[in-house]
Amino acid sequence: MGKYFGTDGIRGVVNKDLNADMAFKVGQAAAMVLAETKENGAKPLFTIGKDTRISGDMLEAAITAGLCSAGAEVMQLGVIPTPAVAYITVDSGADAGIVISASHNPYEHNGIKIFNGRGFKLSDELELEIEALVDDPDRLERRTNGDIGRIINRGPEYVDRYIEHVASAAEGKIRRMKVMVDCANGAASRTVDEIFSRFPLDLELIKDHPDGCNINDRCGSTHIDNLGRMVVAGGFDIGIAFDGDADRCLVVDENGKLVDGDKIMAICAKTMVEKGELKQNAIVATVMSNLGFHEFCRKNGIALHCAAVGDRNVLEMMQKNGYNLGGEQSGHLIFLDNETTGDGQLAAVKFLKVVSDTGKKVSELADEIPTYPQVLINVPIEGGNDIKKALMEDGEVRQRVEEEEKKLGDTGRVLVRASGTEALIRIMVESADSALADSISSVLADYIRKRSAAF
Repeated sequence: MGKYFGTDGIRGVVNKDLNADMAFKVGQAAAMVLAETKENGAKPLFTIGKDTRISGDMLEAAITAGLCSAGAEVMQLGVIPTPAVAYITVDSGADAGIVISASHNPYEHNGIKIFNGRGFKLSDELELEIEALVDDPDRLERRTNGDIGRIINRGPEYVDRYIEHVASAAEGKIRRMKVMVDCANGAASRTVDEIFSRFPLDLELIKDHPDGCNINDRCGSTHIDNLGRMVVAGGFDIGIAFDGDADRCLVVDENGKLVDGDKIMAICAKTMVEKGELKQNAIVATVMSNLGFHEFCRKNGIALHCAAVGDRNVLEMMQKNGYNLGGEQSGHLIFLDNETTGDGQLAAVKFLKVVSDTGKKVSELADEIPTYPQVLINVPIEGGNDIKKALMEDGEVRQRVEEEEKKLGDTGRVLVRASGTEALIRIMVESADSALADSISSVLADYIRKRSAAF
């Protein structure tokens, strides 16, 4: 993890941690780093998209100015899901893509994420090169005369091609279903209606009127309870929730019960095995995945491999071993035969196709995967990344975690980790005994709060 780039790009509260001046410098630096790969002095081309945050316009203008100032050309895509930027970067032959989004975070936050020309997140090495230039502004280039870049106005054409690409993932017909979709007042508000209108769905969209300040506000994949209630009250067959930049997808069944990323992946994987489409009959999840998911995979002949938390880590393991399905409990799902990154809308189309083909209710499919009681607690940490790191490296913290985990015997586990995007320590306790899981998670949360005061 670099000085500015975390596990998912640069993140921060706008005009406090991330401002227009920094965005301008990041644009300049990115143009310079990517220009090194061009021949004969050709100008690199960047795509750039954003979610619906009020700060998106400001940061888009600043990054675009920085890119053009350093000699890059820019294709602005406007409000669009993060995975669409990755797809369009490849489809258009651009050299890189930039997303202005803080994903599931509150509206006052924003971020900068960069994809390379193959649609994958930039390597740590290139991110460090960009950081070094941002910290040494005298090295940043400002081109003159005909070397200045400009904006290329072909964005809408490629957005339409992305929409068609996602819809085509159904590979045929989807039967009529009554579907409610929570757009999180985010980027899906622009595209989901056009994608889902290709199918005979009785569709109702909610939280699809962004005002710049209501993205992720008690809605979307991080606040799914309301969707569950509305699905039940309206007699819907399924509810689908995205996060602010639509790279996550979670589902609720017809009874309003959550179907998380693990279960969506498991259901899709079983169908892919039956069709001979799951490479090596293997999927990649994370260490957060429920023990019931592991049990389901064993019973269905699916090899389950677990990476560290973060879609970057999941993708790395998939690429290294030639797997084509992976994801996270939180709803980041990667269908690598279709796209290079997690795409909530693509996952939703894939899942609807499975539901349609099986003819089963969503609850019937989800109930095939057992769920062990799992308690999650987020402990806010004052002092940011340095304190988080110190706590995770602290011998006393590790010893206390080990002591508490021993109480679970062979029937559960404890996972304590630092958030890669927020000032939080995340505690997960899993056990067949839900009361014991509650007790251990509370003890560890209290201990970490008190221990953090020592740093």
